[in-house]
Amino acid sequence: MSTQNVLFDAPGPKARVRHLVLTFIGGVFVFGIAFLVLRKLEQQGQLEGSLWSPLATSDVWTEYLVPGLWSTIKAAAVSIVGAVAFGLVFGTGRLSHLAPVRWVCGVVVEFFRAVPVLLMMYFGFYFIAARDLFGAENYAFAATVIALTLYNGSVIAELVRSGVFGLPKGQREAGLSVGLTRSQSLRSIELPQALTAMLPALVSQLVVILKDSALGSALPYIELLSQVKNVGTAYGNVIPAYIVGAILFILLNYGLTLIAGRIERRINKRGKTAGGATAVPLPGAVVDDTI
Repeated sequence: MSTQNVLFDAPGPKARVRHLVLTFIGGVFVFGIAFLVLRKLEQQGQLEGSLWSPLATSDVWTEYLVPGLWSTIKAAAVSIVGAVAFGLVFGTGRLSHLAPVRWVCGVVVEFFRAVPVLLMMYFGFYFIAARDLFGAENYAFAATVIALTLYNGSVIAELVRSGVFGLPKGQREAGLSVGLTRSQSLRSIELPQALTAMLPALVSQLVVILKDSALGSALPYIELLSQVKNVGTAYGNVIPAYIVGAILFILLNYGLTLIAGRIERRINKRGKTAGGATAVPLPGAVVDDTI
């Protein structure tokens, strides 16, 4: 039976009691803040049923929230696909053995990582509008998606590069020893392992894409945050409307995390054969055979 490296000592009885006490204190602190916030909202009349009742009507959902939710999902989905593709291309480009390719990919990645997303949205919107690209009704959508793709794709490219660099050197040497080229070793051996290792950070970045889609409200892109603001203005219930909007964003992010978790489990299963036995490693791969 193989053993795993222990990153920290298992807590003893005193440590478990200390953790339990700290958890209790933290819970009391959080509930205390929540109580003070709710009390303040009640004093200001924000918890009255008349302010919350419009949010339970079908008109609010069919005319405002559902269309805004769909716009957010659409922008986030397209941006996620584009950012992952951008990150894989430029991340592997930064790992190329050709110096010009590494240099060009490095400049592109560092440039788009440095520019704020909102600034790219503004530039993209006016650039697209000036050239009448994609149709007038799609100016804001295209600018939002392009900005999110470029910025988050650059971050994902860095995740790819750092993930490959974090692998043991024996992985590349194993690929070269069986006759693979450096590019084939990168695609077939190193990159799949790096993607698995960086999946938690990748999921966090996908959540950032979903949340940053709300920046499209600065443009004439009608997404969930814009529609929540419209509900608050139309019915005079700004605080309840934003609370419902926050809950919807939380549910979206939680759903994205669940999907990513299922993908991670499927990826991890690819390294096992039927019956639960692990696949035979390539020559030169590091194997933990501690009994």
